[in-house]
Order: sequence, then structure tokens, then C-alpha cells
Amino acid sequence: MASVSFRIKAADSLLEAQVEGHPGWLLACYERWSPSLGTLLCQQLGYLRMIHQKAVNLRDVRVPGTQEFLQLTAPPEGSLEDRWQVRSSCDSGHVVALQCSECGQRPGAARVVGGRDVPVGRWPWQVSLYQGSQHHCGGSVLAPEWIVTAAHCVHSYRQLPASPWLVVAGVVSHSSAPREAGVSVQKVVSHPLYNASSLDYDIALLKLQVPLHFSDAIRAVCLPPFHQNLFQGTQCWVSGWGYTRPGQGQVAGTLKEALVPLIGTKRCNSSCMYQGELTARMLCAGHPHGRIDACQGDSGGPLVCQEELTWRLVGIVSWGQGCAEPNHPGVYTNVAQLLPWIHHTTEIY
Repeated sequence: MASVSFRIKAADSLLEAQVEGHPGWLLACYERWSPSLGTLLCQQLGYLRMIHQKAVNLRDVRVPGTQEFLQLTAPPEGSLEDRWQVRSSCDSGHVVALQCSECGQRPGAARVVGGRDVPVGRWPWQVSLYQGSQHHCGGSVLAPEWIVTAAHCVHSYRQLPASPWLVVAGVVSHSSAPREAGVSVQKVVSHPLYNASSLDYDIALLKLQVPLHFSDAIRAVCLPPFHQNLFQGTQCWVSGWGYTRPGQGQVAGTLKEALVPLIGTKRCNSSCMYQGELTARMLCAGHPHGRIDACQGDSGGPLVCQEELTWRLVGIVSWGQGCAEPNHPGVYTNVAQLLPWIHHTTEIY
């Protein structure tokens, strides 16, 4: 079948599909639908999990007379894309409604540009990972009980129990963050292929002992969808409490942010930048002239890009040569390459 792309309508949660060669968006018939398909579609669209799905009677939906439908073919084989047919009607008279886990939305917040302090709620998925009483790394909220960070932040401490780690969410200033505000970590799962010398597969998931309470100040970020095309030059944001000058001995007291464009891997791996050190699990963002970049202490924090109204975690602050040096942009873990591991890990623990 021609290529199919899906979306969930915000107003009524109906699943819609766009099929090459067919105008407009088609509703999905409920025939042969299964819960596992709902999970798969939520994951494909960048959500951590499926919350709810149901059959909606077509009589309760305003459908134009020319409406076409997508129906699953029997038997379920091949990829999800190949399992649909376009039909002029739904035999059962029901279409699919799907709800996925909430993510990627932030409360209306003032805009701030270029390395300045950030108001509460602007990056509500940003967390601070404390070791003892010190900010150690950044991280991002994926779900009330799951945080994602860089493996290099937690790997050298893997002999310790998970309990020395505290996650502090919903704050922008460390001075206003009492240690009691932190939530203890129950489990630390680094990627099994993480390589401490090359920083390949630099990703770890932290399961919290008690789930976070979502609010205007604490929310989850979306994952990238499967097969996301990242275009060189896309403007994305990195945030963190890292050093604001290279070589500075302490982290920033207040959360900072910077706008950084994505840089193509081919260019970033060229002889004038990183000379082939990047693997498929890495991506680059920054300014070739330097001056704006992530730095130590930002590690594990988010690189987010906005797609329509949704913020997606495209990268995790991983490494770079120096901070904000010319021709040495920041290198980030490429989250889209690690989605199967993220979904598998959050399902089994």
C-alpha cells in the first residue's frame, strides 16, 4: 500500500490517517482492531504509552458524505503500513478513538532568547539529578515515574545502590530547591551497549520510587516519532544548569537555555569538526562559530525541537570538545535511534 501517516485529533481523540493519493484525512474503521495496535501507534507517534482506546459509533461523528475510511486487512501480516485498505464505508459502523500518554505541551510561558534565565514552566520536563546534595546532571521527564538522562552521568556510580540519586523536578533555581523536594530513584538502567570511551549509546533510564505529580511546572516531553526526518538547520533548544563559562568551577544557580540549530552528521563528522567520531546514535547541534553550547553539568539534559505545537526530545546532552569552541558543536545522544530500547525498558520494569 502507499505510505500512511497517522495523527490523533485533539478534539475527539479520533484516529486519522493520510494516505498517499487520497485527499484529506481518513478515519480508521474499528474492524479487526487490537489493543496492541493502539500501543504501537502511540509509540510510533512519539508517546511513551497508550492510555485508552475505544470504538466510536459513526452516528456520533460528523462525517462528510465523501469521507473515505481506512480498514485493516485480514490476516495481520507485514508492516503496519501494509495492512490497510481504503474503503468507502465501515461495515461495523464504528471508528477508532485513541488516547496516548500526555506529553510535549507546556503552559503558556514568556519567550526568552539566548542563554538567559528561564521562567518556571518553560521547560517543565527538565529535571536536576542530584547525587547527595549536589546537582550532578540534567534529565527529562518521560512519564510520572520515568526520567531519561545520559548513561555517562550514572555509569561510574553503578556499584552504588540507586538510592543516592535524587530527581528534583519543577524548579529553575537550585537555591529554591530544598533537598526534600527530590524524589528518590528506585532503579537505574543504562543502555547495555553503552561504551564509556566512545560514549556510544549514551542513555540511561531512571525509575522513580514515587511518581511525580504533573502540574504547570512538571510535565513529560514527547519522544520523536519513528522515522523522524531531522533537517539540518532546524532550530532546537538545549537547557540546563551547566557551567556558563568553560572552566568555571560551579554550575549555574538558575536554569539556562540556548537556541541551537541541528547540524548534519556528515558535516559534523567531517575533518574540520569531529573527524568521524560520531556514530549513528549521535547527532550534533550548535553554532560552527562557537559561543553558544551545552557545557559540563548540562549532561543528560534535553535537546528539544518543536513540531507543530508539540515538543519532542530529539537529543540528550552527551559530549563535545571543550564548550562553545568554534567547529566543535555539542554532541547529543540521538533519541530516535534508541526508541525500541526505551519502550522495552519502560514496559518491563
